[in-house]
Amino acid sequence: MIFCIDIGNTNIKYAVFDGDELKATFRVSSQKYITSDEYGVIVRDLLKSANISKSSITGAIMSSVIPSLNYTMEHMCRDYLGLTPLIVGPGVKTGLNIKVDNSREVGADIIVDSVSAIKRYGGKGKPIICIDFGTATTFDIISDSGELIGAVIAPGIKGSLDSLVNGTANLPGIELDTPPSIIAKNTVNCMKAGMIFGFAGLVQNIVSKIKAELGREDTLVVATGGMSGIIKNEADCIDIVDRTLTLNGLKTIYELNRGKDE
Repeated sequence: MIFCIDIGNTNIKYAVFDGDELKATFRVSSQKYITSDEYGVIVRDLLKSANISKSSITGAIMSSVIPSLNYTMEHMCRDYLGLTPLIVGPGVKTGLNIKVDNSREVGADIIVDSVSAIKRYGGKGKPIICIDFGTATTFDIISDSGELIGAVIAPGIKGSLDSLVNGTANLPGIELDTPPSIIAKNTVNCMKAGMIFGFAGLVQNIVSKIKAELGREDTLVVATGGMSGIIKNEADCIDIVDRTLTLNGLKTIYELNRGKDE
């Protein structure tokens, strides 16, 4: 079994794969100031709740956009799983050909999502746009030959909502879901309309411009992340929602590297 860790700015996502079977997934909040022991206790309890013995886990891989958490999570894996995790970064095989100005600037999240999108949806002669609705909204552009040729980074939905609430005196914190109509009649639905339909428009416009620049209207659009399903309902440019895209990408990269130190 392989233990995969995706450290995002807001959440940490864990997954356990048994071969190609996804046995379990977990999501916890990213907290920079808790210890490796605290994370270890959380992981121990999560594995126990899924009836997975930590002794059955034979490998671990991690991607992170919070460098300050890398040391903590490495120690957690060593102390609680008895494993040294492979960390996605320079020197790790990904199989991804990156055609940008400076490949070292490309975040681990973009790399992992792109690797997964190519494996799961590539090989059909179509470019791919991979959208990840996280703390930032990223658009990874993959050519029809499987090269990462660029990206777009936009604000994240929940971060934008937090900014709206924190920057105003009278707007309340809300849960995001689709309002009944664009013409809203109360404060909560006014906010929902602006966020959901506004971001759907952002996605629609960016995807349209990417397709025009590529000259390929047949470009496949794959979305992942917590808000992907809600936005897909309002943005007809999204073809596929794949909530486990990043975790499957980590598994793919682990398999590419697992014989490296053996």
